[in-house]
Amino acid sequence: MDTAIAVLPAATTLPVPAPRHSPTASTAALTSQHAYLTQRQTKPSAPTRLGAPPPRTGLLAPLPPLSARMHKLLVLGDQEAAYATGNLQRGGKNTAASDHAWAITRAIAADAVRAGWNRAAFVQVMLDGPYKAGQHARILQHRRGYDKAAAWLQRAWDGAQQYVHSTDPLTTRQDFHAALAAFRARIECTPWKGITGKTDLRNLIARMDICSQSGSWDHTVSERDLAERMGCSRTTAHNSNQRLLATKMLRQLDNGSPTEGARWMLISRLPSTTSHHWSTPKGPEAGGAMSGPAVRQTNTNANLDSRTASRLMHLDAFAHHGLGGSGLTILASLAEQDGQSLTELQASASISRPTAYRQLSKLKNLGLVRHEGELYHLSPTALEGTGAPTQHCTDPVTSWTETAERLGTAGTAERRRRHHEAQRTHWRHEQVRIAERRRTAQQSPLPHPAVALPQYVRADGCAINPATGEIIPRLYAATDGRWVWG
Repeated sequence: MDTAIAVLPAATTLPVPAPRHSPTASTAALTSQHAYLTQRQTKPSAPTRLGAPPPRTGLLAPLPPLSARMHKLLVLGDQEAAYATGNLQRGGKNTAASDHAWAITRAIAADAVRAGWNRAAFVQVMLDGPYKAGQHARILQHRRGYDKAAAWLQRAWDGAQQYVHSTDPLTTRQDFHAALAAFRARIECTPWKGITGKTDLRNLIARMDICSQSGSWDHTVSERDLAERMGCSRTTAHNSNQRLLATKMLRQLDNGSPTEGARWMLISRLPSTTSHHWSTPKGPEAGGAMSGPAVRQTNTNANLDSRTASRLMHLDAFAHHGLGGSGLTILASLAEQDGQSLTELQASASISRPTAYRQLSKLKNLGLVRHEGELYHLSPTALEGTGAPTQHCTDPVTSWTETAERLGTAGTAERRRRHHEAQRTHWRHEQVRIAERRRTAQQSPLPHPAVALPQYVRADGCAINPATGEIIPRLYAATDGRWVWG
């Protein structure tokens, strides 16, 4: 189930702006721009918090308010580059700037649809207003005329309107958790092949747990905390973030602060399988902004229990040189559906046949999985880390700690936590040291090199060498207290 903020009914009583060619509309727009710019120049306003209602002036005053984040995006632009993506069209033409402007325009258009604007008001705000987000549309108007710019904005509006009307609105916290459950079900039925695929799966599972606690697709987490939840290094978590950003399953809203992690938004809608959507900046032509890299396709044969994976993936037993991501997905698949053949496990866990043989051999030797005929079954207490004696294992493990010791990965998570804590402590000490140096420099600033200090000046004004105590020839202290050469 796709998600969106509740769509308000179309407001029929909203003031519809006059056509652009009307003298009254032009005069009103110029007056609004002059009042807006004058207010910003004479009395700069304090930065607005995302949760506070933003001030609305100029063309925005008579319109229903946008959300705080979209208002900031409209007025100030994409300061955090949250909507920036690189793209090369056929022929090698770089369209990163136009794609960035298109993503910003679509985001603002979607929020304007939810707020109850009409298309004429949206076009006028983007073209007549002094807002940063409309700069690309105004450049397009200057170069190619008003009709081209208006058509570009109308295409963005129509696409955003169709998207908003085709999604289910989120009005309560229960609606969000229902949408999250639907998204989790799609993730569990999507094949995640290879080491990178298993890492991305861990990343999404960790983020779904965070979103479940926060009650929103927006969440705050640092790379170190995310790596500890995923059971991998910070570099691995960073590379996974970049892959999810490239496939548009994740969006970074800001870079965080010295004391808080970055803010992210999990994209609940899986990327479209259509390479050239009709609502691209160039319409249905090839090379539009929606023409991204190939993305994962859902497969009904893939099936695993993400909650089991979330509970186990941070343990030492599932580190890179232990059971790893493939062993984790095998256990999660058997937890979802016990008693699967080797071929079925290959599809449900999204692993190759050699990997399935290798990991199942490890699990059988640990007593966590038993092989009966052609089917593999979990031991009764396998998910708690306790194996059971079988014909392949006479000494089963009794805990996940013992499993990690046998696999040689014991203590990996603790070493990672200590390393991250040492990095945080070092950063805090560096901040204290830098602040102390700045404070000392402000309290006792060093004198200018040309200023003659009293201990280096003789009574007659000659300079004294501090190393030898001898007089430096032709160097004197002037009446203004500076050194001069005589």
